[in-house]
Amino acid sequence: MSTLDRKLSRDLWRMKGQAAAIAVVMALGVMMQVMMAGLVVTLDETRRGYYERYRFAEVFAPVTRAPSHVLHQVAGLPGVARAEGRISGAARIELSDRAVPVAAQALSLPDHAEPALNAIRLQQGRLFDPGAPEEVVLLDTFAAAHGLRPGDALQVVMNGARRSLRITGLARSPEFLYAAAPGEMVPDDARYAVLWMSQTSLSASFDMKGAYSEFLVTLTRGTDPRGVIEALDHLLKPWGGSGAYDREDQFSHRFVSEEINGLRDTAAAIPPVFLGIAAFLLNIVIARMVQAEREEIGLLKAFGYRGSEIGGHYLKLVLAIAVAGALLGALLGILSGRAMVQLYLHFYKFPFLVFRLDPGALALGLVVSVLAAAAGGAVVLRQIFALHPAEAMRPPAPADYRRAGRWAGALKALDQPTRMVLRRFTRTPFRMLGAVVGITFGMGLSVGMLTIHAGFNQAVALSFDVLDRSEATVSFTHAVSQKTLLELARHPGVLRVEGARSVPVVLRNGRRTHRGAITGLPPDPELLRALTPDYIPIALDGPGLVLSTALARKLKAQAGDVLTVEVREGAQPALRLPVTGVSETVLGAPAYMALEALDRALFEPGRISSAALRLDPAQAEAVQVWLRDQPVVAGVSLKSEARDAFERVMNQGTGATRFIMAAVAFTITFGIIYNAARIALAERAHDLASLRVIGFSKGEAAYVLLGELGLVTLLALPCGAFLGWGIAHMLAAAYSSDLYTITVVFRPAAFGFAALVVISGAVLSGLLVKRDVDRADLVAALKTRD
Repeated sequence: MSTLDRKLSRDLWRMKGQAAAIAVVMALGVMMQVMMAGLVVTLDETRRGYYERYRFAEVFAPVTRAPSHVLHQVAGLPGVARAEGRISGAARIELSDRAVPVAAQALSLPDHAEPALNAIRLQQGRLFDPGAPEEVVLLDTFAAAHGLRPGDALQVVMNGARRSLRITGLARSPEFLYAAAPGEMVPDDARYAVLWMSQTSLSASFDMKGAYSEFLVTLTRGTDPRGVIEALDHLLKPWGGSGAYDREDQFSHRFVSEEINGLRDTAAAIPPVFLGIAAFLLNIVIARMVQAEREEIGLLKAFGYRGSEIGGHYLKLVLAIAVAGALLGALLGILSGRAMVQLYLHFYKFPFLVFRLDPGALALGLVVSVLAAAAGGAVVLRQIFALHPAEAMRPPAPADYRRAGRWAGALKALDQPTRMVLRRFTRTPFRMLGAVVGITFGMGLSVGMLTIHAGFNQAVALSFDVLDRSEATVSFTHAVSQKTLLELARHPGVLRVEGARSVPVVLRNGRRTHRGAITGLPPDPELLRALTPDYIPIALDGPGLVLSTALARKLKAQAGDVLTVEVREGAQPALRLPVTGVSETVLGAPAYMALEALDRALFEPGRISSAALRLDPAQAEAVQVWLRDQPVVAGVSLKSEARDAFERVMNQGTGATRFIMAAVAFTITFGIIYNAARIALAERAHDLASLRVIGFSKGEAAYVLLGELGLVTLLALPCGAFLGWGIAHMLAAAYSSDLYTITVVFRPAAFGFAALVVISGAVLSGLLVKRDVDRADLVAALKTRD
């Protein structure tokens, strides 16, 4: 081992605390990179393989009723590789352990052949016997939520008729990776089911013998789906086609894609912040080390060591810290990725998920960490090359403190240790600024993550306490007369009822489009409301649209713009409607309209598709039992259950990544503060030993050091608060998706807790550093280093 390498070992051991703090910051950046990039690869490749293995359709074309011979016409369209027809219908399941029925979707499978498209994966049991019309295959996650097994009986209402079915198997499908009840955005295994039955059995239930209600299509390689969709719409219009759409607009695929894209964006935005902080800390540490060791550097040059050899020595120091941090980060990234996969497996219905390390992300993390470390030390290396031996071995010229002396009169009233702390700031402002900047980053990360926590809590409160003030939402099998509201309102236990109508549409603003729905509401609703971003109720009147903030952002639309609205049910008129306002929403991207104006536009006055209810708590269960027996009721959604499902997604599902981010932010905050304290101790070890020798107590000597740390921390708090506000906006944009929108909410408690985290980190760092001050060897500290 060369002399410089032995010095490197001694330096690393001497600064092990600082080196560990910087390595941890760098490790956390690499960990986030490896974990998130690995999750992207895991979800994307598993989904792609699942789609290919079970032949997931690329285009979906629902119709009211099309004769079976239309399938041959669909298959003959240019660009169509394969086509299949099936029956799809709404159903509801009645369970003994639930007062309200469970919404379900019933799908047909061929009687005697493997499905050409959208095959299912049996998890347990067997397929139905085509000759046994009462046999059914059930979505396995719903079965698990209610303890159902093959052989159990199931009471199902389809097309107004109650049937007793027998479960023969449990299955999953790529079509239902993300399974939520109609009209809802959040998955809940206990409240939504999928049934697969034979073509013969389901056609009898829905009076669809010799007909289909949906066509599935895959495309030839290189085919633009838009051309095929236009051809399908033209072909199927006589059969009640409600508008074909491609895989990108399919409910399940869209939300899984949103999650993957969100992870990809976060992986691109967050790790560079951590690595940049690590580079900044390395720059400060190496700069201070070179300044303290300038005499040794001069002596090494005088003995014949070249500047490149000495620079390489310090570069090795930097790279040793960086490589250790990167390797630790890679290991932590793999472990945390494997843990996150289990959460994703709970909410996305893959048959399996195995965390896959992305070699490119791992290599990128290692390379970027090394480059960031090298960049942090590059400026310092220039100082080494510029040092001349004779100049370096002389003590540096005394600093000019004449400007700082102007403050001397103002400091006379203070005690001597306090004056020493403040003189440090006036004499070396740039060094103190570096410490302030470092702690500002820590405060900013803490504020950003805690503000996002407040944003998630605000999302729950806004959605379920402010926007929706009902207790239950009843969906109907079809658009019914508003007279149904009178029947609901007369029933004991119903305190208030309001009708609404949801109509599937395609909204267009220039080249931007969105496939969704318009919800028609009464003029001044009390239960389900549209609110401005300032939470002021919006009165709905006239033929105008009120867009949610997420939808307005997606369409680049604002008040005064005129949108093209293509209705996808009934006569399917094409409308031109103005945007009259923007509403604050959390779940989804809805559009609102006055109910009467929507009915007039559709030439179907007095129709509703759902009703919001406010219930008497003492009679709520009786109302739910009564609703279960109404043939026109397709399903009942209880707000309490929807809220629980949303909170599970926030706290245990995909939103759980914010807890990892918060832990990372707090760890980095402590690492930054501890590193600042260690740097201050390294710089002032000689001065503190001198104070002890001339009579200062251990407490007074430590006060000089810790007072500096405390003042730096206090200065960093307001700066970090402003930085954290910006970081919160960046994180809110990364977490928001078509599922939910996270807003940045000012909560004094979040800033207060972030300040408490920073101050606690400063106190703990101060205690650790004070222990070293108390244990310092005064003789060794006062020796001149040769």
